[in-house]
Amino acid sequence: MRQKILTPNIRETTLERRGFPVKNAAAKELLETVGESFLTGYAHAVEAGSLSEAEQRLEQVPARFKGFAYEGAGMGLAVLDCLAFSDLRRTRQFLSGAGDRHNYMIYVGIGWAMARLPRLLWPSSRRLDPLLLWLVHDGYGFHQAYFHTRRYVHEQYREPRFTWPPGYESYAARAIDQGIGRALWFVGGTDVDRVTSLIDGFPAARRPDLYAGTGLAATYAGGAGEPELRELRRRAGEHAPQLAQGSAFAAEARIRAGLLNPHNELAAHVLCGTSAQRAATLCRETRPAPPAPASPVPASPVPASPVPGAVPAYETWRARIADSLHSYGGVTP
Repeated sequence: MRQKILTPNIRETTLERRGFPVKNAAAKELLETVGESFLTGYAHAVEAGSLSEAEQRLEQVPARFKGFAYEGAGMGLAVLDCLAFSDLRRTRQFLSGAGDRHNYMIYVGIGWAMARLPRLLWPSSRRLDPLLLWLVHDGYGFHQAYFHTRRYVHEQYREPRFTWPPGYESYAARAIDQGIGRALWFVGGTDVDRVTSLIDGFPAARRPDLYAGTGLAATYAGGAGEPELRELRRRAGEHAPQLAQGSAFAAEARIRAGLLNPHNELAAHVLCGTSAQRAATLCRETRPAPPAPASPVPASPVPASPVPGAVPAYETWRARIADSLHSYGGVTP
């Protein structure tokens, strides 16, 4: 019953049903297989009798689409946990074991679950990695742009107060935009002209995050050849470093999971100006260190919440990656 109520129907992921353009037969097959793989992963997570059984099923998915299956599994486990008020017990257990290699995708899947659940069922952000929890917003933004395209893409709606986690409302909107940008690669059917036209129709302040999301999707999912990727980089213009940052995140997610494909390498080469391996290494090298344990007796009072407008370590990380890639010279149009 949970699966029937909360899972998108496979027909909802077809380009025809979504109203997304068809660039060509290959792009259509790719995007629809991504959606099918996501729902397969969701089903494996909610139907399996144990986490180990779910992993065994997930590992049968072809390498190119396995990450999307783990993303779906992240959504499925989060849905089960939220409905049971278990504070993401199963999801965190999966992340600490078999799902660790796919942690980026599982965090995105949690965002999908939150998009489908009422806010009173949302989990506490305190139980998640404070650096990676912003990928939850990415998943939420992708879901909204993919299933509510008119409102979030064409009408450019933005969440007025996304108070999860508390104290970071302004940055939460930016992280959601990163997910919307990732969805635009699908909404535009991997057609560079359509995708960039959609992005450039948004207010200028939102475009850096939208291009970052698009760079991630173009690299992770694929669907564009070298000439198209070069045109994407050219169209990004001043936002080419953000486009490259998203591409680097995709390379890191693929390599961490052992799922690197030729299309990932090609996209990293064009968008980042370096190899996928070097882009992934850069992500690891620039990753902020975990905060030091708090002193038992702080010298001064600790604020209960961040200063309004505070920028999390996640954004510092993204900026470091973008700046480093820009210095390679490969992301200059």
